[in-house]
Amino acid sequence: MKSVSANFLLNGALAVAVAGLFCASLMWGETSLPFMDALGDMAAGRHTANAIILGELRLPRSLLAIMVGGTLGLSGAALQGYLRNPLADPGILGVSGGAALGAVLVFYTGLMQLSIVALPLGGLIGALAAAATLMGLVGQGGTLVLLLAGAALSSFTAALTALALNLVPSPYASFEIMHWLMGSLTDRTFTHVWISLPGVIVGIALMFSAARALDALTLGEDVAESLGFRLRGPWGVQTRIVLGAALAVGSCVAVSGAIGFVGLVVPHLLRSLTGHQPSRLLLPSLLGGSCLLVLADMVVRVVAVGPELQLGVLTALVGAPIFFARVIMLKRSAS
Repeated sequence: MKSVSANFLLNGALAVAVAGLFCASLMWGETSLPFMDALGDMAAGRHTANAIILGELRLPRSLLAIMVGGTLGLSGAALQGYLRNPLADPGILGVSGGAALGAVLVFYTGLMQLSIVALPLGGLIGALAAAATLMGLVGQGGTLVLLLAGAALSSFTAALTALALNLVPSPYASFEIMHWLMGSLTDRTFTHVWISLPGVIVGIALMFSAARALDALTLGEDVAESLGFRLRGPWGVQTRIVLGAALAVGSCVAVSGAIGFVGLVVPHLLRSLTGHQPSRLLLPSLLGGSCLLVLADMVVRVVAVGPELQLGVLTALVGAPIFFARVIMLKRSAS
């Protein structure tokens, strides 16, 4: 009962933090904004400069930060619980690489000139193709097959992406590709929100549907199956976790580019606060990932380093040292 109340308090505190950071993200930017005036203009339908900045620039960007960060954090927790491996993160599936490849091909072929939705749609198609390939490769295989298939798919998509970069005819297109691959939420609109939202909702629902099975898996696959959890098959635990993470992460990468370390670091920071129970880690990881990415996006907007710092670069610069510190702490506790 004590652990349940502690988990409730943790989720409540993280939810309040997400709401507070969301409001701060709307107010905070490169230029000062009379927030209440802008909010009033936006509510009244007046197309003032302040209303446009708030409603068409900061609001969709903040919503995407919450969505992308939460998806990455949740996917990392779900995959770590299913694979029983604290080093698992969404990148091991190869779906992020598929989304990146799809977006790069849009740049390469010049389709980006046709419509603003060409780039995120290309990334989404690449993510879905990678997810379908992964599920076809894994089939009824277990966790080892999943890890091998994900590693092979990641390497293959990375090689094709490098090939496209090598052959791209325009230096400007090459710059745009590298800029996108580093991850950012700059200049995103509600179009990007609507494109990614369906996949994110379905993916999150699939991962949460396997929460109880993740607890059973801590006792081993045989015990989990004896308790009535179907691990393989069309709607088994593996399918729900892998397909859910693939859909959600692929939909996010399609609009934000590659943003690393969120799915790896957030579950590690929160695991000890949830009693090391995988099912109780899912919601805190979703909320914690949202907090981390909204905060990181606020930092890149106000840090004066010339061109805006890419969000994926900042998460890697911050996430890697945190992970190194965590590894050192585990090493000391084991010695």
